[in-house]
Amino acid sequence: MIGGRTMKARTIGAVLLVAMLASCSGGGPAANRDEQLQDYPPEQIFERGEYELARNRTDDAAYYFSEVERLYPYATWAKRALIMQAFAYHQGRDYPNSRSAAQRFIDFYPTDDDAAYAQYLLALSYYDQIDEVGRDQGLTFQALQALREVIERYPESEYANSAILKFDLAFDHLASKEMEIGRYYLRRKHYAAAINRFRVVVEDFQTTTHTAEALHRLVEAYLSLGLTDEAQTAGAILGYNYQGSEWYQSSYALLTGKGLEMKSSGNNWLAQIYRQSIKGQWL
Repeated sequence: MIGGRTMKARTIGAVLLVAMLASCSGGGPAANRDEQLQDYPPEQIFERGEYELARNRTDDAAYYFSEVERLYPYATWAKRALIMQAFAYHQGRDYPNSRSAAQRFIDFYPTDDDAAYAQYLLALSYYDQIDEVGRDQGLTFQALQALREVIERYPESEYANSAILKFDLAFDHLASKEMEIGRYYLRRKHYAAAINRFRVVVEDFQTTTHTAEALHRLVEAYLSLGLTDEAQTAGAILGYNYQGSEWYQSSYALLTGKGLEMKSSGNNWLAQIYRQSIKGQWL
């Protein structure tokens, strides 16, 4: 019976806190509430944060969670409030503050069960800003690094599989950027510059969906420069790995139209890739 009265008192206290703070603030952004909050226990301030989060008022929610951390830094609730800060900020697309809160959680509680989720939120703070190929790729590199941390440090966590999927998508995004620039140079007949971009895709992003097209574009660029050995070798790699693709058909037509074959020829960087990846000759 005593436990029932205690639980009822806590519930009433939480409701009164919500009502009191809502009336004081007029329902607006949280601010200047220190004197009111310091008189309440951490769990009730935490519940107000949850209440604001349920109303999709993410800034207000983050404020209350941060106040739990500030007013009760050594309480168990401070740890819970910190991870909820990171979540609330992320929900509100305040990625720098989300990242900051997530990093503090990792620094303060590296062995906690929620450390994997904090690292995942940190990675998402970069990943969720990757929206179009034309943007600066710095965020993509940072997302890859943070996602790798999730995969390597928390391989058994529930976030590892999602991190792997997002890592692959971000990796593909970088290759897409290289392809976009390479096509730009190719259209303007800057063949050497185009080749450099397509080479990056073939050498560094060979597991992405862009490799077949990169090899075909190399065939186009090398033929335009009259470098038939390189063009034929690019075609040979394309034919061995992607014979069913549209890019193989296009390269085959280009090469045979000039009386050339899809075969490894000469001693160039593509011939080395052909020997290593197809023939298994590493020396």
